[in-house]
Amino acid sequence: MKKMNRREFLKKMAAASAVTAAAGLSPEISFAGWSPLKVLPGQVKWKKTPCRFCGVGCGLLVGIAKGRAVAVKGDPASPVNRGLCCVKGYHSIQALYGKDRLTYAWVRKNGKLVKTPIQEALNIIARKMQETIQSHGKDSVAMYGSGQWTIPDGYVASKFMKGAIGTNNIEANARLCMASAVTGFMTSFGADEPMGCYEDIDHADVFIIWGNNMAEMHPVLFSRLLEKRAKNPNVKIIDLSTRTTRTSIASDKSILFKPQTDLAIANAICHEIVKNGRVNSTFLQKHCSFKKGKTQIGYGLEDKFKFQDSPEDSSFEEYKSFLEDYAPEKAEKLTGVSAEEIRFLASLYGDPARKVMSLWCMGMNQHTRGTWVNNLVYNIHLLVGKISTPGNSPFSLTGQPSACGTVREVGTLTNRLPHGVVTDEGARKLAAEIWKVPVERIPAKPTFHTVEMFRALDRGEIRFMWIQVSNPMVSMPNLRRYRDGAKKEGRFIVVSDVYPTPTTDIADVILPSAMWIEREGMFGNSERRTQHFEKMIDPPGQAMSDTWQIIEVARRMGFKELFPWDEKTHIEQIWNEYTRFHANSKHALASYDELKKSTGVIWPYVNGKETKWRYNPKFDPAAKQGDGFDFYGTTNHRACIWLRPFEPAAESPNEAFPFWLNTGRVLEHWHTGSLTRRIPILHRAVPKSYVELHPQDAKRLGIKNGNRVKLTSRRGSLALSASVNKKGRPAEGQVFVPFFDEDYLINELTLDAYCPISAQPDYKKCAVRVESV
Repeated sequence: MKKMNRREFLKKMAAASAVTAAAGLSPEISFAGWSPLKVLPGQVKWKKTPCRFCGVGCGLLVGIAKGRAVAVKGDPASPVNRGLCCVKGYHSIQALYGKDRLTYAWVRKNGKLVKTPIQEALNIIARKMQETIQSHGKDSVAMYGSGQWTIPDGYVASKFMKGAIGTNNIEANARLCMASAVTGFMTSFGADEPMGCYEDIDHADVFIIWGNNMAEMHPVLFSRLLEKRAKNPNVKIIDLSTRTTRTSIASDKSILFKPQTDLAIANAICHEIVKNGRVNSTFLQKHCSFKKGKTQIGYGLEDKFKFQDSPEDSSFEEYKSFLEDYAPEKAEKLTGVSAEEIRFLASLYGDPARKVMSLWCMGMNQHTRGTWVNNLVYNIHLLVGKISTPGNSPFSLTGQPSACGTVREVGTLTNRLPHGVVTDEGARKLAAEIWKVPVERIPAKPTFHTVEMFRALDRGEIRFMWIQVSNPMVSMPNLRRYRDGAKKEGRFIVVSDVYPTPTTDIADVILPSAMWIEREGMFGNSERRTQHFEKMIDPPGQAMSDTWQIIEVARRMGFKELFPWDEKTHIEQIWNEYTRFHANSKHALASYDELKKSTGVIWPYVNGKETKWRYNPKFDPAAKQGDGFDFYGTTNHRACIWLRPFEPAAESPNEAFPFWLNTGRVLEHWHTGSLTRRIPILHRAVPKSYVELHPQDAKRLGIKNGNRVKLTSRRGSLALSASVNKKGRPAEGQVFVPFFDEDYLINELTLDAYCPISAQPDYKKCAVRVESV
């Protein structure tokens, strides 16, 4: 197999998406033919922004002329993408100009949505919130946001719900994609987010990708892996997956495993590291402790499911005994991965001469044991001491532009505050001091995580929900229940968005939102990089930023003193207030002025310097000097190695439903497709959803490429076209369906089981029947 360099890879990916070189396959200017304006290059003013279609945080330069965005190119000054973009980035500005863009508010009157002035709609929202609180209590109202919220959006939303109203009923769709990454970091290191950065790619010798089709989901970042290998033929890329993808094809080795068994693979790798004397004993003794928790912990399928882990101290001796159940030959029977391949993986991690990066995203996080499998991959790195140094990095990637910066750092989840958790009295006191509210107003107990929030809406415990920058009526698992619940009598739904979606279809009030560069904001990407972007163009009609929508409603409800900022400079004022929460060497953030003049700044940002590798005193000013490493997030300053066993999925194939169903994304579309399906070239490339089958399964069932296929789970059925030996190929007994297409709601079939520790649902594993139609 020919190995591609970075630019060749991006060209191949774009060509496969029916995108031509003229559409931006080099860091040259691409003037979009869709623009109605005739613009000369000299009339264009270029402005920097992070891309809004991924969590990587690629830097873009957007060309502005005559009040419109007319062109895009990669920002060569950005250390993230170094001037290159993927097909979504190169066409991103077209998402601003769909013909059905929401430009006015709509209010449901007598069962029909009626165009309404936005000030009147804001009055209705404030009045309805107040009436609901008066009749049903403050926990009867809720807000559901997004990893696409800017940092100011999320900060104002959290302050509004927790500090003004006094309810922890705030969640974000990052619960569906990154919650297990958070709980994995917190349980292993006592602090969230990666210890390394993208620069690790430049130093690593081996890249092991766990259940992530990185070539399509993070193509620019994957191109940096290819570039590193092109410069050094000894570099290895290993793809661990349940499905053959473009990542598999571009890798040096592809290893397929049975769904859910990544838990056993990680333990088997650790078994071999210990057995063969590859443990970094000095690192282990100085910097690690051993823990075990509850097992057989359930799947969250019952309403009001509760789980609380009970960590206990363990030991290296007990850990070695635990690993005996995962000897390679035993693990082979469970996982489908040969003992030889397990030993090969262990040899890569265990070789002291090789620097290793592990990379993952939804495959490990959307998992009923998502926290556990994150812990287990950290175990591998801790055993060999390959962590917090350039090129040695376990790295959890994100899929939204500010899942880290907004949801995880600001804390727009029921259990979080901008600097800690609601159960911590000290964290509540600090929030009360900065917000200037009584500490008693901030509740000490979390309420509903995302799945339980929508269950509470169905049950009637929540009566009012405001949804911003998210499309849960496409993205929620076991979708039919939650859509029906939202439509019940006595529910009031507000949706802020830029286009009509299945979620606006169920709304009582729709607010038109300003999108991305139509307002100022900040995103926070996967490598702890905070990125500022200015307002470049005016939003259409009466569209308003999500931040200002919340402020307007809060003021109408009597909270003006908590939101005193003026519309012109409110982003700077919000940033200055928010950064007070992180005024310490462990999470210090750059100033507003520093962000404005940079392409992004990695935190902790101390004395004018980024911290690229945390917990290592050579790079991290928060780490104590003199003892090698300082995992200061934990009380004993040691990282935790967890004894976490394999446990099966919540639902597995049987005679009635003999196939695994796996869902996910494609290169050309992003999440639920509400933006990318309105970009003509991306929509033409992949106009509708499909189901991938293995060729042998298709032959046995008499299914040919393009035939109609019916999928049936215990929750519903869906008919769509077959894809055989096209973009991806599942293993036998498995099917894959992307979820970008609102005309084919695959989440009506998925299961709302979740990791009991993180409450993140598993979209990768449920059982279906496959029939030719």
